[in-house]
Amino acid sequence: MADPSSYRPKPGQIPDSPGVYKFRDEHRRVIYVGKAKSLRQRLSSYFQDIGGLHQRTATMVTTAASVEWTVVSTEVEALQLEYSWIKEFDPRFNVKYRDDKSYPSLAVTMHEEFPRVQVMRGPRRKGVRYFGPYAHAWAIRETVDLLLRVFPVRTCSAGVFKRSAQIGRPCLLGYIGKCSAPCVGRISPEDHRELAEEFSDFMAGHTGTHLRRLEQRMKDAAAALEYEQAARLRDDIEALRRAMEKNAVVLADATDADLIAVAEDELEAAVQIFHVRGGRVRGQRGWVTDKVEAVDTAGLVEHALQQLYGDETGDAEQSGGSGGVPKEVLVPALPEPAEPLAQWLAARRGSQVSLRVPQRGDKKDLMATVQRNAQQALALHKTKRASDLTTRSRALEEIASALDLDTAPLRIECYDISHLQGDDVVASMVVFEDGLARKSEYRRFQIKSFAGQDDVRSMHEVISRRFRRYLQEKQRTSEWEEEPGGETAEAAGGPVDPDTGRPRKFAYPPQLVVVDGGQPQVAAAARALAELGIDDVAVCGLAKRLEEVWLPGEDDPVILPRTSEGLYLLQRVRDEAHRFAIAYQRTKRSRSMRAGALDTVPGLGETRRQALLKHFGSLKRLRAATVEEICQVPGIGRRTAETVAAALAAATPAAPAVNTATGEIMEEADGTEAVPAAGAPSHHRGKSR
Repeated sequence: MADPSSYRPKPGQIPDSPGVYKFRDEHRRVIYVGKAKSLRQRLSSYFQDIGGLHQRTATMVTTAASVEWTVVSTEVEALQLEYSWIKEFDPRFNVKYRDDKSYPSLAVTMHEEFPRVQVMRGPRRKGVRYFGPYAHAWAIRETVDLLLRVFPVRTCSAGVFKRSAQIGRPCLLGYIGKCSAPCVGRISPEDHRELAEEFSDFMAGHTGTHLRRLEQRMKDAAAALEYEQAARLRDDIEALRRAMEKNAVVLADATDADLIAVAEDELEAAVQIFHVRGGRVRGQRGWVTDKVEAVDTAGLVEHALQQLYGDETGDAEQSGGSGGVPKEVLVPALPEPAEPLAQWLAARRGSQVSLRVPQRGDKKDLMATVQRNAQQALALHKTKRASDLTTRSRALEEIASALDLDTAPLRIECYDISHLQGDDVVASMVVFEDGLARKSEYRRFQIKSFAGQDDVRSMHEVISRRFRRYLQEKQRTSEWEEEPGGETAEAAGGPVDPDTGRPRKFAYPPQLVVVDGGQPQVAAAARALAELGIDDVAVCGLAKRLEEVWLPGEDDPVILPRTSEGLYLLQRVRDEAHRFAIAYQRTKRSRSMRAGALDTVPGLGETRRQALLKHFGSLKRLRAATVEEICQVPGIGRRTAETVAAALAAATPAAPAVNTATGEIMEEADGTEAVPAAGAPSHHRGKSR
């Protein structure tokens, strides 16, 4: 734990101008990003008496080891730079909203030759118009099913579209009138694109034009005594009206607005957003976050707006659906001052944006509905979450106390060994930061130094390899510099890649290493660290039998109470490492079981293996081929052909599979599959998958 006075800037060194600042820890990783109208006033507030700081702020400044800043011209530039740095560095002490679910959206792929209507999740793609997000995918499909009667746009996948084009027959939707069948040329690409544009316009709220046009066509058909055509148009109008009823009008003035509400407690906050387009609610989404920094409602609103519109450009009408920045953004509280945020939104939209708190009327009533949704989302998240921030903090403190650590282990790494009767021996490394899994930093190992089953030797090898890489990264990035007298000192470099701002692999050390096992495994891990000269990483082991915690050099284990949050966290870490190792070991085992004779040929990749099998039709024919015949395959030279022929000649064919019901051979010895007689049941050998 660092003393903030050790890295406090000198008086007069901090400029009195707008800017953005970064706090870094001892390993040069960015842990907090903030902006300020006056850098001098804001940064000076962090270096007062720790007892006067908010608890979360005090934790941040004692975790940090340095601070740096960048001066900008205006507060709007500071807002943009802050968002960019938060997105780039992912600082652990900043408020970061995460979707409480993956909301589906209705998407129209306008970048394709024949645009397709489909349900999409995840990040937005260029050239696609989005409508939503919606709470349920089935709600989208019901709406689309109604609209396809009037706008028969393609909805099939690329494979189905290509297949229908090859055979010259459309799919079922083409026959029942819910697809214009561009796959077989019933409609030109231009007309189909115009149909997709009309579909998108209707979904964007421009409904009156289409209804009036259809009503006029219906009247014209009836006047011309074309009653069947008039009846079809009448049904189309009814289908459109039913689709419109699914999005009831909530604002009578055809408003385009986003309404944002926040529900919060001491530990967490939930944000709900309603996207209103043309006076109708077109989408909804929600986020939750830990309040890891001291922030009020206005600050939460500012962070939410940064995340919501940071990657958006243009207005909502241009982008379609709920994308873009609308004319109005209604919030429960405004940050002080609000002008820079409003200017930033206007710059992203390209025109003026009204950022305000609704005071009366329909908009205030709708904001109350959004607020209720936010409160319900926070309550639901609380019931689902295994442990909150307070519980995780208590667990880390209990572990530090039980293991006699100087500080709480904010980063824990756990290792486990997995094998099947001594074969396919692998190891896993999982990482927990602040009591939560950080899956992007999980790693897998294959045991290389020996064959057979020896968990102790395997653990020693894995710990040695992981921390040897850590030392190599420190030396390669010049984090260690030679000082006079031969001693080393940490330089300004570190385990963070200057190009990406992300930690390099294995470059960020843990405070605690947990191994799955008892005294032998713990001793092996401690010996590996000692051999590398690492003495600032604690080691413990968690044995499965009685859940004892073993420490290096101790004859008796540490027994944590069964109700201890610290023991619960260690169990979760150990179980996650075991799961990750088992998954990797099963993958390797199934891959080795599926390996064929050609997989052992050195220098023969997947592409050329497939080319050989495609050329000869089966492994049996390939085995019977001469070197000259093998050379005729594109991409296969004579040396490779000789290697393939030698490998196949040396391979021993496996026993054929037999249908136990009929006595029929189901698979040849060379791996080619025989075709069963008509009506005969097909039974294959059981294979582990």
